Amino acid sequence: MRTTLLPNPGRRRCLAGLPLLATAMFVKPALADPGVKQYSRMLLGTKVDIVVQSDATTAAESASRMAFAEMARLEQLMSRYRPDSQISALARAAGRNPVPVAPELMAILQSAKQMSLRSQGAFDITVGAYAGWDFDPAHSRIPSPVELASERQLVDYRDIVLDERRGTAYLRRPGMKLDLGGIAKLPILQAGLEVLRRNGHHNAMINGGGDVLVSGQLQGRNWRVGLRDPRTPERLLGVVALSDGIVASSGDYERCFVRDGHRYHHILDPRTGQPSQGPHGVALVANRQEAVNGLGAAIMVGGVARGQKWLDAQPGVDALIVPPGQSPWLSAGMAARLSV
Repeated sequence: MRTTLLPNPGRRRCLAGLPLLATAMFVKPALADPGVKQYSRMLLGTKVDIVVQSDATTAAESASRMAFAEMARLEQLMSRYRPDSQISALARAAGRNPVPVAPELMAILQSAKQMSLRSQGAFDITVGAYAGWDFDPAHSRIPSPVELASERQLVDYRDIVLDERRGTAYLRRPGMKLDLGGIAKLPILQAGLEVLRRNGHHNAMINGGGDVLVSGQLQGRNWRVGLRDPRTPERLLGVVALSDGIVASSGDYERCFVRDGHRYHHILDPRTGQPSQGPHGVALVANRQEAVNGLGAAIMVGGVARGQKWLDAQPGVDALIVPPGQSPWLSAGMAARLSV
């Protein structure tokens, strides 16, 4: 279930240049309007776009800079690739002592544990222990069965101990590592959107690697987000329109490599350390990021049938799931929402 927060600069994608399942591809025509501004920056291992509808260029630029700064601050706290992050500090202290963590990180760790419980371990941020994979096609690496068996002993969300009163987190066993790639990005993007709103920009969008958060409208109409077919990402499955909501996506075609005719992708099954064998892609639409955060990754591992049960227990979430070798499955809400 691993997606990468701040990957190494050399990492490339199986389908370079193509966004994940969701893409805010209908913004470009609006950019001809001088009242619509777009700003971009590399964050969270992907290109993050901010689109703001505003006649005040200076104010829009200032608010966007503050939004990017806030997202970068949170990324610094949570990236396992930065030695100065709190996630790296937790790994160094694993099996020894608790580590003070920022309230923002505590909230994400609590959310991760809840999703792990709900999915019975299909979602598990301790997959960071599976450190032997490299999904860059230029120097891909498959860990040996012995290596995976050793690392598997360190993967168990129940060994994350959170003390909200003291503001600390603790990994019970030496060698444990966390990977927040499947659950940190949405809250970070949401924090950026809240900065825009606090600065008076209520008609805005943030698109980060296929996760699209929108506020208000664009030129008096709801934002339109295209859902790509993960089997043929050049093609759209349809379009959803929404205001003040989120489209979250997970897919198995973004970071991957092919060896001996087999494609290996970055979403790992916590039970095996191997790439998941579930759907090719999942798109979720909701009003709040909390309703879907981590759920797409869990469905990618747990499969369609389990995913449908989890969705039944989560009202207010519309879903599209693309199983291997089958037609896409749409929830009733997504079937009503999706236009082709």
